[in-house]
Amino acid sequence: MSAQERLTDALYGLGWSTVKKLPEPVAVRLGRTVADLAWERRGKGVRRLESNYARVVPDASPERLAELSRAGMRSYLRYWMESFRLPAWSARRVRSGFAPKGLHHLTDGIASGRGVVLALPHMANWDLAGAWVTTELKTPFTTVAERLKPETLYDRFVAYREGLGMEVLPHTGGAAFGTLARRLREGGLVCLVAERDLSASGVEVDFFGDRTRMPAGPSLLAQQTGALLLPVTLWYDDSPVMQGRVHPPIEVPESGTRAEKTSVMTQALADAFATGIADHPEDWHMLQRLWLADLEPRPSDGDPA
Repeated sequence: MSAQERLTDALYGLGWSTVKKLPEPVAVRLGRTVADLAWERRGKGVRRLESNYARVVPDASPERLAELSRAGMRSYLRYWMESFRLPAWSARRVRSGFAPKGLHHLTDGIASGRGVVLALPHMANWDLAGAWVTTELKTPFTTVAERLKPETLYDRFVAYREGLGMEVLPHTGGAAFGTLARRLREGGLVCLVAERDLSASGVEVDFFGDRTRMPAGPSLLAQQTGALLLPVTLWYDDSPVMQGRVHPPIEVPESGTRAEKTSVMTQALADAFATGIADHPEDWHMLQRLWLADLEPRPSDGDPA
């Protein structure tokens, strides 16, 4: 493990061990202070966040984009402060911390026994939404986590999410899809963060007027298992309660090849994400490159190996 990896692991460990002990108002102030300091430094992540917001709000002035990126960093640090504290929250605090609209789409899907895939973008606090599902709805679910470096940090995230009631599978290794499909065929619930393709083999979609790739997994799982595919978007308001919306189900097209059906369904998912992000851009925590035009060329894109 490199020195940088040891430092990263130690900082996250400090967050989970220390921040969760702080009184909530103190944690809120700390998060805002750290966010403002990071925003003022204008590092790579902040500049990328602002660049991504420029696609979401194309008519925004430079001043408006700066306001958005500052609000975005505050939202991002609110996510981290809440996440560090979630293991210490009471069941009552978790239940009162999230107020989703359109919940009947989820509860009806669970009651049907056909399995449900929830697909979310990186908005607000998806971990809190997951903890709410396991606590308020008393419904366990399975998710997938990106393998982080160092491995000890990945292990911390797995332990953290398992402590919230989630079954966590590694993104790499090839076995995740089969396990997810089995859970759905058993009538289970699967939750996937799904607007950023980590495999380089995702489905091309139009997203805020330009092309990107999104994972095919949610659409393929719905096709292969008969599960319901539900987009979810999340946002914060001025209260301590996170808001959210469960969107209407994305249906499997009646005709077409598997690839054609997957393309149509993934575009519908992208459109639902775009609706939520456009309404609350500051709560979309995308500090990485996303659109194809912003990514480094790959050999498969015509760049020589």
